[in-house]
This record gives sequence, C-alpha cells and structure tokens, in this order.
Amino acid sequence: MEFVRWNPRREPSKREQLLLKRSGKTRKLFGFLREHRHELFDDAFQTELESMYRSTGAGAQPLPPAMMAMAALLQGYTGVSDADAVEMTIVDLRWQMVLDHLDAEEPAFSQGTFREFRERLIRTDMDRRLLERTVELARRTAGFDWKKLPKALRVGMDSSPLEGAGRVEDTFNLLGHAARKVVECAAGLLDWKPEKVCREAGIPVLLASSVKRGLDVEWSDPVQKAEALRALIGQLTSLNRWLHEKLPEEMDQPPLKEPVATMKQILEQDIEPDPGPGGGHRIRQGVAEDRRPSISDGEMRHGRKSKSKRFNGFKRHLAACLDTNLILSCAVTPANRPEEEAAPQLKADIEHQSLSIGELFIDRGYISSPIVNDVIGIGGEVFCKPWVARNANRKAFTKAAFRLNMRDMTITCPAGEVEKVRPGMIVEFDPEACDQCLLRPKCTMVAQGRGRTVSIAGDERLQQRLRKQIATAAGRERLRTRTGIEHRLAHISQRQGRRARYRGVRRNLFDLRRAAILQNLETIQRKMAA
Repeated sequence: MEFVRWNPRREPSKREQLLLKRSGKTRKLFGFLREHRHELFDDAFQTELESMYRSTGAGAQPLPPAMMAMAALLQGYTGVSDADAVEMTIVDLRWQMVLDHLDAEEPAFSQGTFREFRERLIRTDMDRRLLERTVELARRTAGFDWKKLPKALRVGMDSSPLEGAGRVEDTFNLLGHAARKVVECAAGLLDWKPEKVCREAGIPVLLASSVKRGLDVEWSDPVQKAEALRALIGQLTSLNRWLHEKLPEEMDQPPLKEPVATMKQILEQDIEPDPGPGGGHRIRQGVAEDRRPSISDGEMRHGRKSKSKRFNGFKRHLAACLDTNLILSCAVTPANRPEEEAAPQLKADIEHQSLSIGELFIDRGYISSPIVNDVIGIGGEVFCKPWVARNANRKAFTKAAFRLNMRDMTITCPAGEVEKVRPGMIVEFDPEACDQCLLRPKCTMVAQGRGRTVSIAGDERLQQRLRKQIATAAGRERLRTRTGIEHRLAHISQRQGRRARYRGVRRNLFDLRRAAILQNLETIQRKMAA
C-alpha cells in the first residue's frame, strides 16, 4: 500500500506569520508545532507510522498517518472531544496552520477515521514510539547538551491517582447492570426484545428503569434490604438457569460469554453465604480482593491516596530524566496494584531507547521492585526515604535503638545482648536475659518469659544504606533532587485532570503518553527560547 506522505510547507505564509506572532503570547505550542513539525515527523518516522497499516493493496487510501498523529497531539493539547477535533480543522485557524489545512472547506478527517487511527496507534504501540521521538528531538536541540550527560542517567519515578471514567455502583446496581447486559446480549442473539427475555427468564426486576426501583423496598430497613437481596439473587439464578436451557452453547462463546462472566464475577466478589440462622446470602462484609466497582470499565479498581482517602480507577506512573526534565516512560496500573509492579515497564521503555539508569530516585512504594537491585547491581545508586522505625508502645525503644551489623549479621540491644539475624526474620532476644534486664520497662511490654522481638526486613541492607544517606546533610541534599519528578507529575496531573479520559488501562496509557509528549515538547520549547 502506497501512502500520500505528509509534506507540509516549511516556509510560513503571510497569514501563518500573523498566526505565529499571535501564538507567541498564548498557546505557544501551536507555533512550536508549526515550526518543528517536519523535524518531529521526518521521513524516517513517517515510514514507521506507515508500517501500522497492512500492505494489502485494497481498501480506501488512508490519510497521512503523520498528519493524523499531529491531530491526536492537538486534541490532547486543547482537551477537545473527537467530534470537536473534527470541527477544529475547519473553525480554528491554529489547528489549520499546524495541520497545513488553511482555507479548506471540508474537515481534514472524519470522526470515525480519527477514532480508528487512535486504536491503530494503540494496537501497534506507536504512542510509545512517539514519546521516544520527543527525546530524540531534544538530543538534536541546542538547549540540551547531551554530550555532557553520563550514559547512565539520573531518573526519578513517581505516581498519582487517576479517577476512572466508568460509573461506580453499589452491589445492587452492579448486579442489576451486569444482568441487564446479559439480557440485552441474549435478546440480540434470539432477535427478541429485552422485555420478552426478562419475562421468559423470570427476572422481572429489570423491567423497571432501575433495579432498586424494581425491588421497591425501604432501603434503610435491614430486614427489607435482606429480603430484596434474596429476591434479586433468586431472579439472577432464574436467568442463569434459563440461559443454560435456551442458549447452552452460546454461553461459552462471544458475545454472550463476557457479560455472563461479569455477572458471575460480581456475585462471587460481593455476595457471601449468610451465617445467620436463616441462611441464604448477604452482601460481603468487607471488600473482596481485586473487587470490581464498575461494569462499564472492568479494569477500574479501588485504591487509596492515604489511610483515610480512597479513589476508584487507576494509578499513573512516570519516569523522567532529572537532568533534562524530559519524561522518558509512562505506565498505568489499576488503583489497587502496588507501585512496584509498574517499575519494570518503566525501566523496559527506558532501555528501549538505549538508555540506562545510573541513579534512581523513588519513593517507598517502588522500593520492593526488582529495578532497585538491577540499578545497584550495575554500580548505580538508589535514593529513597527509608522506612521509619516505630513501636506500638511509643515510650519504648524503637528498632533504631538497636545496633545492626549486616556484615556479621548480628543485632545488639541497648543492654548489650547480641543475637544472630538474617533478612526477613523476626529475631527474639533471650527471654531470661530480658526478664532480668533493668531496661525492660523502656524496651518491651510483653509478659515475663518472653523476649523483645525485632523484625528484620528482607531488604535490610538497603534500608541501612538509605538511613546512612539521610543522616547527612549531603545525603539529604541529593535526596531532594527527587522534586524534579514530582514537578513533572504535577504538570501531567494538571494537564490530564483528576479523571481519566478513557476506559481501560491501555487507552489511558495512550492518553498519559500523549500528555507526556506534550510536556516534553513544551520543555524543548522553553529550552530553545532560553
């Protein structure tokens, strides 16, 4: 398949010169993209973009992929919808200038074409390649002296919450929503109306506008609420039995397989047997592991900003070079997954650019990731706040009062008693020595006949090293270098907002990478202006 290569003019027209002059005051990135679009989308990169399409020789001639990619960046920059992005190519002179579409009477592309291009960009992982292009562009820019940078970079990693775009529902609405999806799918397969399926399958509660309206009880009354749950589960059981009789083969095949599995998942995670005398079922006490809070976005999960603040959705992760302030890689994970799970992807994307990490600046959420040992293994350094030693009895000695010798693998208590240790163990001092110790009231509150215990972390050697770093003024000064990644993350959070634009991990990763691309381009622009 041959493409019409995007070859926008380089010299600005008189009209473009006026627009460029205006863009120097507000929305400066429009002017930067117009002046440097031929460098960002050079012939070599346009060839890479064209590789996203199969060479079948059939079908409609696709629009230049480079022009479509530029439109995707403009959409992220202005924060408009797909429909508005199409209109912008007609009504906004700045869009027309960047896309080389001035004085056109028709939109540059259709909404369907734009959406299909974005999905293709995601499928081929070309959004990652576009982020890499910004780093390559910075290498050729006079504002960045890459020759003076070490081959192993100083890299910071951090994360922030991202509220999901899917609707979060309680157990009753989740079950009703999941069952409604099953009914609609079954109706499509049978060429029936959903109302007929509800009556035939014995689930009349779905005939109402909402499941709670169909159950119609006083929800503040625990007895009526329990009766409503029993009624709903009985109707869901009836629906499942009817499906096995009417559509036995289709239940294990698309498109019915997914909604049936979703309904089963909600039942398993939110409903449990009632241990009371009446038996039956009840809503689960506590939150099930990996609970799904939304039907419309199956990858959203419960997460925590702190012990008291919760959110539903995802976590966005960034890795940035702290010397150039360029974002090197991004990752998105469900909100309930620990930060350490994102680190391998961040590291892999950095290595894909033939870069390596010499100094790693992280917070404690990433400390258990294999990337820490990888950096130390090649002679690099890790900077992170160590875990703080605490004791349930605030007046008692903390772990910091004990002297750990990781070379001899011993620990010495404030009274001079010595015990052998190993990573990951809980060491207990001799009970007889503790019973007779004069410092016992300041050390432990356990009963007589038991000794003081101290937990030895699995990464105790690393924690000891981090404690030595933070104990000196020079170490604390180097640790403050990490504020660079915090600033990058703050800018990205402001650009994206607190709520996800898309549903699912992969589409939100695309949106995060797009925001990082724009952030890098603005960083390059400032460096060149300086």
